[in-house]
Amino acid sequence: MKKLLVMGKVLAAIFWGVVLANLLQPFAQPFALLLQLAGALLLLIHGLELWAFNKRLATCQSPGQERVQILLFGIFHLHGLSAAQPVAREQDDLPLEAGNA
Repeated sequence: MKKLLVMGKVLAAIFWGVVLANLLQPFAQPFALLLQLAGALLLLIHGLELWAFNKRLATCQSPGQERVQILLFGIFHLHGLSAAQPVAREQDDLPLEAGNA
């Protein structure tokens, strides 16, 4: 499974490199427009992943670095994060009634 995640990250890095190259030196039409749309759509999807996993990322040691990697690699980075990381729970502010039963 780890090899699949690494291969996915490599392919994602190649994709972002091609998108960046297209921004610097546009490819022939309609490929330039299609590549820009694909890059924008993928960035939107990775942004939604950031929003969905925000609480899980807040417990990481370096959440800023994790967020950048999720923007670049998406689910390939999220799946590699430890699922056993504790999530901070909100405690109810209601007092417990001990003997009023």
